[in-house]
Amino acid sequence: MLESRLSLPDTVAAVDLGSNSFHLIVARPTPGELLVLDKFREMVQLAAGLDESKRLTKDAQARALDCLRRFGQRLRRLPAHAVRAVGTNTLRTAKNARGFLAKAEEALGHPIETVSGIEEARLIYLGVVQSLTDPAGRRLVLDIGGGSTELIIGEGLEPLEMASLSLGCVTMSQAFFGGGEINTARWRQAELAALREVEPLQTRFRSTGWKEAVGASGTIRAANAVVRAEGWSQEGITPRALQRMRDSALKAGRIDRWRPGGLNPGRRSVFPGGVVVLCAAFEALGIERMLAADGALREGLLADLLARIRGEDVRSRSVAALAHRFHVDLKQASRVEQTALLLLAQVSEDWVLASRESRYLLSWAATLHEIGLDLAHQQYHKHGAYLIAESDLIGFSREEQRVLAALVRAHRRKFPVLAMEALPHQRRRQAERLAIVLRLAVILHRSRGEGPIAEPKFEVDGKSLKLRFRDRWLDDRPLRRADLQEEKTYLSAAGYRLKFT
Repeated sequence: MLESRLSLPDTVAAVDLGSNSFHLIVARPTPGELLVLDKFREMVQLAAGLDESKRLTKDAQARALDCLRRFGQRLRRLPAHAVRAVGTNTLRTAKNARGFLAKAEEALGHPIETVSGIEEARLIYLGVVQSLTDPAGRRLVLDIGGGSTELIIGEGLEPLEMASLSLGCVTMSQAFFGGGEINTARWRQAELAALREVEPLQTRFRSTGWKEAVGASGTIRAANAVVRAEGWSQEGITPRALQRMRDSALKAGRIDRWRPGGLNPGRRSVFPGGVVVLCAAFEALGIERMLAADGALREGLLADLLARIRGEDVRSRSVAALAHRFHVDLKQASRVEQTALLLLAQVSEDWVLASRESRYLLSWAATLHEIGLDLAHQQYHKHGAYLIAESDLIGFSREEQRVLAALVRAHRRKFPVLAMEALPHQRRRQAERLAIVLRLAVILHRSRGEGPIAEPKFEVDGKSLKLRFRDRWLDDRPLRRADLQEEKTYLSAAGYRLKFT
């Protein structure tokens, strides 16, 4: 049985490696709220550092690593389970993201996850709602980042509709206003490009409906500051205020000459692209007024982190939902899970698998190892791995999904050495060892019987494995002996030596 809680740290922190800015928030959990201790923001403009081949340039990487080293100084004394750091659209896009992330984790001193657009949307919604005086009611949340735009409709704390679009203030500003000129033709081209992206959401989002619209993060907070400073609206962003903002930009003619009141000069170069996306969202979704919220992705990360510490992990709900969708035999999954965790407990110290993350990954893999059967029995382990890797699993980072998919892929037949080698280096050994534990548990329950198995003693020394059974259990089960003999051959191809008695 998995433990449900960790000890609550005195201090927690979240790092958001956004496409335009990097953010760090440090807070102290207190009854009923989080007391913010520090907030840091640096405009790294990571998205602007993608070259034509979608690779992060050396200059962009240097800016990012310098920032993360500064953040790391503040986080140095915090335990691993008290910090969450995530990368967003640019790190989803960059072809050399894996190499950069290895250096970034060293600079920060903590692991960095890359989240999908849908998971980013969920975290943004959670952060926005947590920052509101009254979280109840149905609302539309919009976040225009440097490289992507997230739109969410939620009721209270639960998101109902989520979408992530490849539109951002940095990428749109580069694509349509890169030379600094702002004119009617360029503005309309940009609007049409943004509308094409938003239009497919129009029917679904309008039919769901909302009572209020709330915006998060830099572009919307900057737009709200501008419309207030210019006297265009004192009650949030409106279509009329956006029209006047557009007219003001066109009148200026160039980015460096457009200096509306309330705009931070550091945001000027990426502001036009963000305003275009905002205008497109208002037009396509029929938004009449939008308020600016204080909360965003980083606050959502903190809320999600605390939920995990308390044992309220949304990832377990995602696994249960996927198992239900693909008609998993839950009794068999539970038998495999219990035996896998029993085996893991015996080798967790020797194999450095004592973390809660390792136990959770093994438990989830045991639950999902047969989901591919709903498609076809032939090579169902590969079907299951594909379903896990390509699904929008709420709560999971992309790295976590890849590891979970690799475990399901590896639970039977030939050991997938190449699939393990494709994982990030820091995850490879963990995944390989968890896969072996899962494989043995699956073998021991091959008969799918209800009765208990004789609990084997499992010992490891590096790549040498020993399974010992009591009371002649194995002698009375020739099929299990044959299975283990075959497994011995499979594991030897991966460099492991299995002995059993």
